[in-house]
Amino acid sequence: MFQNLITFVVRRRRFFVIKLFVLFFFVATLFLWANVSKKESPGLKSNLNDAKILPHINADNYQKADNLMAVDVPNYIAHNADIDRLKNGVGHPETFEALRQRVRKENEDEFLAPVLQEVNFVEVDLTHKRNNLHDDYDAEIEDDDNKVKPNLGAGGEKASVPDYQKAVADEILKKEAFNRLLSDIISPNRTVPDTREKGCLSVKYDKSLPTASVIIIYTNEAFSSLVRTIHSVINRTPPSLLSEIILVDDFSDHRDLKGKLERYIAKKFPFPKVRLVRLDSRAGLIRARMVGAHLAVGDVLIFLDAHCETIEQWAEPLLQRIKEERTAVVCPIIDVIDDKTLEYYHSNGEFFQIGGFTWSGHFTWINIPRYETSRKKMHYSPTRSPTMAGGLFAIDRKYFWEVGSYDSGMKLWGGENLEMSFRIWQCGGSVEIIPCSRVGHIFRNFHPYSFPGNIDSHGLNTARLAVTWMDGYKELFFSFREELRNAEYGDVGKRISFRERMKCKSFKWYLDNIYKEKYQMSFDAIQHGQIRNDETTQCFDNMQMSDSEDYNLSVYPCHTVLYSSQTFYLSHKNHLRRENECATRHTEDRIRMVQCDQVGSVDTWEYRNSQLVNEKNGKCITVEKIDGKYQVLLKPCTSSPNQVWVFDLLGKKHH
Repeated sequence: MFQNLITFVVRRRRFFVIKLFVLFFFVATLFLWANVSKKESPGLKSNLNDAKILPHINADNYQKADNLMAVDVPNYIAHNADIDRLKNGVGHPETFEALRQRVRKENEDEFLAPVLQEVNFVEVDLTHKRNNLHDDYDAEIEDDDNKVKPNLGAGGEKASVPDYQKAVADEILKKEAFNRLLSDIISPNRTVPDTREKGCLSVKYDKSLPTASVIIIYTNEAFSSLVRTIHSVINRTPPSLLSEIILVDDFSDHRDLKGKLERYIAKKFPFPKVRLVRLDSRAGLIRARMVGAHLAVGDVLIFLDAHCETIEQWAEPLLQRIKEERTAVVCPIIDVIDDKTLEYYHSNGEFFQIGGFTWSGHFTWINIPRYETSRKKMHYSPTRSPTMAGGLFAIDRKYFWEVGSYDSGMKLWGGENLEMSFRIWQCGGSVEIIPCSRVGHIFRNFHPYSFPGNIDSHGLNTARLAVTWMDGYKELFFSFREELRNAEYGDVGKRISFRERMKCKSFKWYLDNIYKEKYQMSFDAIQHGQIRNDETTQCFDNMQMSDSEDYNLSVYPCHTVLYSSQTFYLSHKNHLRRENECATRHTEDRIRMVQCDQVGSVDTWEYRNSQLVNEKNGKCITVEKIDGKYQVLLKPCTSSPNQVWVFDLLGKKHH
């Protein structure tokens, strides 16, 4: 019996030891996991120290950005460790939503509060306008209806005013940047072509989709183009999906945008589908959109400009994609409506471009890279875009606030689209073009209205985004915009704190993963600067041509300061280039600047004995005066001084 007791005790002790060991192993595993989860991903660590930096870029400035650039841990909203644990079943699902809600509330309070403190607005009660049997503006609205010419511009076809009105129309065009007189006589309910590619016609969308609040900001917009935008949205959006259209009037003073518009909305549109909000002072696009988003009740915010026309089934593809991925910020393909003839262009349904940017802080269109084309399942699948144009896009309403809405410190207009694009990508979301959604837009050559104070709002706003989101790469921006380096662009402390709090990725991560093909001249140039021919004192010049257009390489008298128009690079791939355009033979003796992403179309050049030699035909770039004008030609290499080129930084920073 005593022996049995000993055996029992030994077994109990052994069992206790085993339990103790299991408990220790469990605790140790948790400890190790917690520490590993805090470590930074080494693959995302900045390697700027190893990069070759050109003389005009201060390496110390890259070094100072190291702390921010090292913030490469996963995004707080999409991939934060706490949320990952909740997603994996540790904790209740409602806790996950509660965490989202808390973050959303904090961000909305932080970024919306300054706007609501400075911007006063009132939502117009349209009930009385609807209930009135007769209204002072009925005669004007009827007169407008009678002006409309049946079938003029129908199907998006180009149109024109009668000959006797052309002189007046041209004068209005100079002031308002589009043919308002023609717009006034085209039906606000006109039809437009279906410009989608054929594959889109067979796509089926879920019966249950998120609802949309369409937000339209305007200031002194032409009455006819504004109401045509509203009509097209209502006519071509299923009522079950259109929660509301919110018009935000950014302090217009045109008479027909007052009582007449109120009566038109109440009389012509389903009540109360269209809401009208008026600001009591000029706030600008950014803050006006934040007011609209604040008032919206739909699941998704869709921002449109006030001079658009939607096609059939434009909204469903946007809403479907957001239903599938709530952190996707999605854009339609933007079709062109001619500013003079109001023709809705029938573009190639399969061809479209995505958004890029220039180091000077401007949006640009770029071709879809091959790696993105090969990633997509179908040609009309959602297409990732490094940036968006910003005028037309859709975003989950709650996610809009979670991911930082707009930078309320920005002024009026400009740069907000790049700021949002960088932020969305770096903070865990995506920017996508949805090929099956298309919206027409009148592209104007200038703003037909002034900006308060005549400030460079685009430049100041872009400086803010550079300091907040571009880390050391902001030096490339300031090398092009030196005048903004010490500009008064406001305090960015809250935006930087937001970025740190959200654990957003570095700009290097963005370039390495999202915009791989972006030319980084600071790391990829054998020579750069002004390319000068001393014999003629002429320099290569882009002659103010657009970055998106091909043009002949030309020369112009050399500036005494290194301006962007005369800044060229010879890359390590031996491409003679600017930021987006590369020099290539156009004819036997002419050189053309073309988009560098035109595969197989770009020549290589050797800088040898101060001559620029084409590696395909061995000829040299030559400057000659023909008919009193200097021309750039390709000619057999000689000892002529007209073939001698010098790269010169002028002892100054690159402008």
